[in-house]
Amino acid sequence: MFVLGIDPGLTTTGYALVSGAASGERAVAAGVVRTAAGTPVERRLLELYRDLTAIVADHRPDAAAIERVFVNRNLQTATGVLRASGVALLVLAEAGIPVTEYTPSGVKKALVGSGDAPKAQVQRVLEMRLGLGSAPKPADASDALAIALCHLQHLPAIRRGVLR
Repeated sequence: MFVLGIDPGLTTTGYALVSGAASGERAVAAGVVRTAAGTPVERRLLELYRDLTAIVADHRPDAAAIERVFVNRNLQTATGVLRASGVALLVLAEAGIPVTEYTPSGVKKALVGSGDAPKAQVQRVLEMRLGLGSAPKPADASDALAIALCHLQHLPAIRRGVLR
């Protein structure tokens, strides 16, 4: 199983690919797609669409997981994240890749056992489970890796119909 994890954002979208097999999990790629703040939003969304489409075409994931967007106090930031999330979902739907959404606290709970776990603890778990020297930087890439790993962990329950 090959899973693409996405941490959506208009300025920075994190992505990571993890393979899962009987022999264990392995990080295949992790990085970010950046768009320039001074560029018109429609151009930024087009750039994000093209970059994510290329990532999907290059790696051909079997499934994808994306961070579920929540609205915080900053409506402008939330609007950008919602737009980026919509573009990511479009790219995945266009490619026929099944997508599951996870809340940030759900990802932390799956990996660490607590939805309130600090980011450093989640990164340490990523390092240990995937045999990494250090978690990927920037944090958006690391978050995407956590989302992908969370999905791999949930796949048996999803396949049994226990989770959606």
